Amino acid sequence: MTPTTRANFLPEQRFLPLRPALQEHLAKLGAAISPVNFLSICDEMLLKLLKETFARIGADEGSIWLLDQDKQHLVVAYNSGPNTAKIMGFKQPLTKGIVSLVVASEHPFVENEVYNNVDHSNTLDKALHKATYAMIVVPLYFLNEVRGVISCVQLQDVEIRDGKPVPKGEKPSGFGPPDLNAIQTTSAVVRDLIDYRLLGTAIGWNRL
Repeated sequence: MTPTTRANFLPEQRFLPLRPALQEHLAKLGAAISPVNFLSICDEMLLKLLKETFARIGADEGSIWLLDQDKQHLVVAYNSGPNTAKIMGFKQPLTKGIVSLVVASEHPFVENEVYNNVDHSNTLDKALHKATYAMIVVPLYFLNEVRGVISCVQLQDVEIRDGKPVPKGEKPSGFGPPDLNAIQTTSAVVRDLIDYRLLGTAIGWNRL
């Protein structure tokens, strides 16, 4: 098989003086994106990719959490799963939970029996009357900044013992390194699709 030759595309010299203005405009577009309007920049292909990836790895719920305008909270801006009505718009302080730790560290996270992790916030679990058994969280970037995270979970039923929720029934299958890799790959594709759409908007190729 003949090795693939890399295409050596160089910047167009006429466009280089416009780069600072373009970067400034893109920064303004990025700052204007919020959990409330995030879905308006997501086309059907992007949402289909997310939904199919979450389903393929056996996630019960998959979400995109975005930083709010003040960068004090993470807010669920997209969710794929049967509990979407309860999860959409859920807000968590950046001082709580594993999703917030991933934003701060920009390192991915995957773990089973998450309900035993002292960093796990069970506020959303209580609202769903479930326990989070397995969780994957990866940073979400676009326009060269971390803007939030993509997360997915497997949930387990609970029963109340001595006033505390205790997981019951069959354990979910859990997540492993291949599942983490799938979510990281999806995060990279989401980043590129959003960057491309915002660039196209900035130069008049398309409208948001």
